[in-house]
Amino acid sequence: MAKQNVSEQFVDILVRAGVKRLYGVVGDSLNPVVDAVRRHSAVEWIQVRHEETAAFAAGAEAQITGTLAACAGSCGPGNLHLINGLYDAHRSMAPVLALASHIPSSEIGLGYFQATHPELLFQECSHYNEMISNPQQMPRLLQTAIQHAIGRGGVSVVSMPGDIASQPAPEKSIEHALVTSRPTVRPGDEEIDKLCAMIDKAKRVTLFCGSGTAGAHAEVMEFAERVKAPVGHALRGKEWIQYDNPYDVGMSGLLGYGAAYEATNECDLLILLGTDFPYNAFLPTDVKIVQVDVRPEHLGRRSKLDLAVWGDVRETLRCLTPRVKVKTDRKFLDRMLKKHADALEGVVKAYTRKVEKHVPIHPEYVASVLDAVADKDAVFTVDTGMCNVWAARYLTPNGRRRVIGSFSHGSMANALPQAIGAQFTDRNRQVVSMSGDGGFTMLMGDFLTLVQYNLPVKVVLFNNSSLGMVELEMLVAGLPSFGTTNKNPDFASIARASGAYGVRVEKPKQLEGALKDAFRHKGPALVDVVTDPNALSIPPKISADMVTGFALSASKIVLDGGVGRMLQMARSNLRNVPRP
Repeated sequence: MAKQNVSEQFVDILVRAGVKRLYGVVGDSLNPVVDAVRRHSAVEWIQVRHEETAAFAAGAEAQITGTLAACAGSCGPGNLHLINGLYDAHRSMAPVLALASHIPSSEIGLGYFQATHPELLFQECSHYNEMISNPQQMPRLLQTAIQHAIGRGGVSVVSMPGDIASQPAPEKSIEHALVTSRPTVRPGDEEIDKLCAMIDKAKRVTLFCGSGTAGAHAEVMEFAERVKAPVGHALRGKEWIQYDNPYDVGMSGLLGYGAAYEATNECDLLILLGTDFPYNAFLPTDVKIVQVDVRPEHLGRRSKLDLAVWGDVRETLRCLTPRVKVKTDRKFLDRMLKKHADALEGVVKAYTRKVEKHVPIHPEYVASVLDAVADKDAVFTVDTGMCNVWAARYLTPNGRRRVIGSFSHGSMANALPQAIGAQFTDRNRQVVSMSGDGGFTMLMGDFLTLVQYNLPVKVVLFNNSSLGMVELEMLVAGLPSFGTTNKNPDFASIARASGAYGVRVEKPKQLEGALKDAFRHKGPALVDVVTDPNALSIPPKISADMVTGFALSASKIVLDGGVGRMLQMARSNLRNVPRP
């Protein structure tokens, strides 16, 4: 039996850890590893057009599957291209192993061609970042990197010079059982007792939920019923907590809607569940706040806490709920539910008036129709910017759909590459990239990756020929928009020239049929929808400084935006409020 080299051993360990694909661009120092992948039947090399796409795709795959995903870049500029997608994966707590191939080991530190220092470059976007400088370090270093990525939730980076990758693997190397899943964390009894006492004392309790409530929907609903608490959410908590939620009061933050802001600011005890919500201006300063989070470093970094609870949300609530007293007073909850319904009633008209005649098309209308015709278990990947707004307000979660975006890192150009990673996990599941024209064109080359692998991703392009969110930022600051206009081609024609399905939509009456036709197409498809550049969104609460900014830019048309089928849910919840 032929002796393994380091690259072959590297690939074997990745396969044992559950990696099924390695996303990247081939080249020089990376070639030994790519060749090892070529000869291994259990792992696939996914050739993308840009390494940033590789990292975004791996991050999306990890978020969909909950298991380790991997990407790779060749020495110097190749692995440097990974960094933006790795930042996103790390901030999304997606377990990703990145291979940063390196220049020849004998040339490190001597200003060699394409020389960089990956062990420094990736330090801030990883839990573990080390270089293999000797074959004897394999496989322990790689195993350690894998366990950091899985155990802590985030990125590990392994740097490896190309000459080391080609050397014989050490004999009798130590290989141990790999950690492939994370445990749950239960708070101590002392914290549970303190939290129970605070809840029993409070008259008005509000829950604000983030992505840490994944898998805890039933527990959150049971707890909310027991303490009669309105339930708001951050954007990353939407898919996990909004569906089948009779206590829903919407979302807070810059993209928010409904009564979530009021519910978090008018309670006397706010409980933050699994959220690292970054916008502390939307959090109250004069109510008691408790935070429950599995990552202790997140506790208290956004607001002053009256109690910090280190624990998994589901396990915490399982311990807590039976111990708190049942509250019978629904006045606060019912008042928030009514405020929520009234708020949605007021803004939904912004996109329903004569939408079938409005040209350019309202983007709110596009998102609403997309929500209606997409599959019930679709995966939506969402570009940063105005697409975040439309996804937050119009996509209806149901416990089976997934919504992935660069919600913590806030990078442009994330939707298309994330759709690639999501689609590779299941070719039969509908994956929809909600792309803005700015983000799409930034990594448009990887539309060709869809064609090359015949990935049936459906790109719905919100084409307003502008950087809409940047225009809004300028508007709020009282600045005239500048440098935000894009001169765009007919993207549908580009899609067709690439070998994909492409259709351009300029009138509202064409939209539903165009989406359905694209979704029925077996391969990749792009729907280029020309949308209104003046359709902007405003936050649920606006400061005096913001108002001044709007006044100075009064010539702009600012739509508050609708909220799709969430209005129906709010009306339904309101009907369930007991009448005196």
